[in-house]
Order: sequence, then C-alpha cells, then structure tokens
Amino acid sequence: MNENEIGKIIVDSAVRLHVALGPGLLESVYETLLAHELRKAGLRVQRQVGIPIEYDGMTFDEGFRADLVVEDKVLVELKSVETVHPAHQKQVLTYLKLTGMKLGYLLNFGAATMKGGIYRIINGTIE
Repeated sequence: MNENEIGKIIVDSAVRLHVALGPGLLESVYETLLAHELRKAGLRVQRQVGIPIEYDGMTFDEGFRADLVVEDKVLVELKSVETVHPAHQKQVLTYLKLTGMKLGYLLNFGAATMKGGIYRIINGTIE
C-alpha cells in the first residue's frame, strides 16, 4: 500500500470519528480512537513515536514525538484547537524531514468540520 492509499484511509477514519464525536475533546482521546480505527482497517499504527535528531555528530534520541506513524510511511500529528497556527504545519514538515517520510497529515479535531481541519503535508511542501 502506498502513502496516498494509506492517507485516504486516515482521512476517511478521521472524518468518521469527528462526525461521531464532534470537536472539543482532548487530543489524546482522538489519538487513541483514531489509532483504534486505523488498526481495525488493517493498518499498522505506532503511537507517540520518538523522532531522533542528529546534529554535528550527536544524536538526540528523544527530540520529538510524532502522535501516530502509520505503516512506517505516513506521519500524523493531531490537534484539538480552534485555529491551526502555521507553526503546527511547520512542525509536521520538520518531522517529515527528520524521519525521511514523504507524507504527513495535521488533523485538527477542534475544527467545526473535519474537512476544515485536514492539512496534507508533503516532505518539502505544505498543501
């Protein structure tokens, strides 16, 4: 399965979850339930994945934590805020660069509709 196929399942699952529960819950709740939905769809999901940083010959094992990594190909960062800040998108882009992954999603479950809370980020650009 390629990144785009995985991404479609992620987005469809996030939309279903948002319709069922609505906005306003803690990010950790959406993380737990989205991981559950993705596993039900047959995907391998890791939660709170450490992303090491290498700099000047040093490695920091726990530089950052990605909320979800799906099939070792797609990174997912979850928010539950009224407004996504550009820094949130840059965060996902940085995670993609550090991991070498091509595709990431910033999903804001705080948006009135999930459609307005989906940000698809490709390593090198923000869409």
